[in-house]
Amino acid sequence: RTMGTTMPSRSLFIQTEKTPNPSSMKFLPGREVLPPLHGSGIFFQKGDREYQRSPLVSRLFKLEGINNCFLGPDFITIGKDATSDWLALKPEVFVLLMDAFGEEDFIVMNEGGEATVSDTTIYEDDDEIVAMIKELLETRIRPAVQEDGGDIFYVGFDIGTGVVKVQLAGSCSGCPSSSVTLKNGVENMLQHYIPEVTEVEEVDEDMAKAEREQLAFQQKIKQDKDQLLSFESAKTE
Repeated sequence: RTMGTTMPSRSLFIQTEKTPNPSSMKFLPGREVLPPLHGSGIFFQKGDREYQRSPLVSRLFKLEGINNCFLGPDFITIGKDATSDWLALKPEVFVLLMDAFGEEDFIVMNEGGEATVSDTTIYEDDDEIVAMIKELLETRIRPAVQEDGGDIFYVGFDIGTGVVKVQLAGSCSGCPSSSVTLKNGVENMLQHYIPEVTEVEEVDEDMAKAEREQLAFQQKIKQDKDQLLSFESAKTE
């Protein structure tokens, strides 16, 4: 990872860092980007309507050549297509970032104002292995991945096969070395501490979304069942 351009704007200094992915660049405005309310990071892709939640990302996606954007706690990783050149894109990105932070505009809107449940949130009914996987991802693996302008999200664990499913975002998405990161970094660490883990598998956005929706549905059923049991218990007292 190497330091790049620094662009001043009044009291704002935006630094850039190259990432292991030549199609991604990390921008550091020197201040908070994503409040803890929104979790550890949000990955937006140009084809998804979800990016409309962020006024900043909506403006960035109007620039020709930019196709994804990851908002981290204190950085923004922007991904470009293969035909575009950072030499031409960087000045345009700087202008949009300086305007957004200079005006203290909302970086991302959160409907309802409720805190986002993190992918590594440990629930009461989580299996001990799942809880350990989430803990390692949050405390040992995620910080290292974010240093390179990316992120890793827990998607699921198959207790029968021992396969951990994760989604890569930011500079890790589409990076030529991402498979090496998964095998030599993530998989090795999880297997070292959790023998039950046999493999770490990357899933795409669609599969990750389907897995999360299924998990949310199962948790909703459990909550409804617990509430019903609590109600029935109160009636018998």
